[in-house]
Amino acid sequence: MRLFYNIFVLLYHFFVKMASLKSQKAKWWIEGRKNFFKKTASLDFRGDIYWFHCASLGEFEQGRPLLEYVKNQSPGCKILLTFFSPSGYQIRKNYLLADFVFYLPDDTPANAKRFLQMTHPKAIFFIKYEFWFNYMRVAAKMNIPFYSVSCIFRKNQFFFSVFGYWFRQQLRYITHFFTQDEYSVKLLQSVDIHNVIKTGDTRFDRVAQLLSDFQPLPEFEILKKCPHVVVAGSTWEEDELLLFHLLKNTDITLVMAPHNIDNQHIKNIKKQFSEFDTIFYSSLSKQPLTEQTRLIVVDSIGVLNRLYAYGSITYVGGAFGKGLHNILEAVVYGKPVIFGTHYRKFKEATDLIRLGVAFSIKNKIELQNIVNQLFNDLSQQKNISQTAQNYILQNTGVCQKIWEAISIKKIKTFF
Repeated sequence: MRLFYNIFVLLYHFFVKMASLKSQKAKWWIEGRKNFFKKTASLDFRGDIYWFHCASLGEFEQGRPLLEYVKNQSPGCKILLTFFSPSGYQIRKNYLLADFVFYLPDDTPANAKRFLQMTHPKAIFFIKYEFWFNYMRVAAKMNIPFYSVSCIFRKNQFFFSVFGYWFRQQLRYITHFFTQDEYSVKLLQSVDIHNVIKTGDTRFDRVAQLLSDFQPLPEFEILKKCPHVVVAGSTWEEDELLLFHLLKNTDITLVMAPHNIDNQHIKNIKKQFSEFDTIFYSSLSKQPLTEQTRLIVVDSIGVLNRLYAYGSITYVGGAFGKGLHNILEAVVYGKPVIFGTHYRKFKEATDLIRLGVAFSIKNKIELQNIVNQLFNDLSQQKNISQTAQNYILQNTGVCQKIWEAISIKKIKTFF
């Protein structure tokens, strides 16, 4: 089976290379890995190195609080940060707390051995769904602690299928699992994996930090005078169709931050919303907001997690496609959050629906109805705000739990 896995890794690289002829993202993926070991041969990897690996930007934000906690606890250490996807690397390649930021070399046996012999990290932290089996195997052979952080498992994953024996065996190379929920603990235990602790989701620590370090966006302060502001983050085309209907049939002010801000998508938005007087974030210096502004499109990255503070109601995209984006960034401000139907893989979404803070909608009519209901019921908004803030507070402190579990040797470790 390992042979088939290694062939799959090589085939994946081949198909991405073919895609790079037309796709800029695929081109970055290929170019970032080209001549990797030659480009890094002269770097100084001496000292205590902690390696954090994230699939993309969302996983980086999830792992970031633990990375920063480790750096604070071991100020003399070096941080090695790797990404699988260009959407993470391109945005965070200059992250100041990381001493090294790379694309992860393909998960071949030779690459894994060479990479770990070159960097020899003191500990490895892979975030959420990242499981690269050759890196896991080589790390175990080299006695390097390998931790799976904020991981979450479901019964229908291939690890737990009838044909998943080999994949389950690979999980045994992981030193310890720090899961988001108790269900994941029980699933792992059901296949005789017991090196697992439920510590929670590190994203709670991240959003709590965002709130405590909140820096206002002066250009958006005028929105505080607008009574009906909806902030929609990480939207896709399916979300934007619903939001267009909402804007057309209500008196809201809409702040919309699309997930994809390439030129073509921004052109599509301009055309779709052409009947509204639209202001783009990139043009605010020339065309400031007024109380009469109906639509603001955020065609930039890096401000969304603060933008949510300016809405009375929030909408988070992705749940009509592959999956819901980060709703905790909205909830931390005590805001009700609305999203589509594909949310059940996300524990926080099901929790918040149960608590009455979040709302799943199927279509434009349901979206309009829930927005009208929330704007017309101030007492409900107040209750939601208190419940949301309590939920965040009750789930913080994850990084400390993880670090204490490692440092006081409650779990198997090679420190």
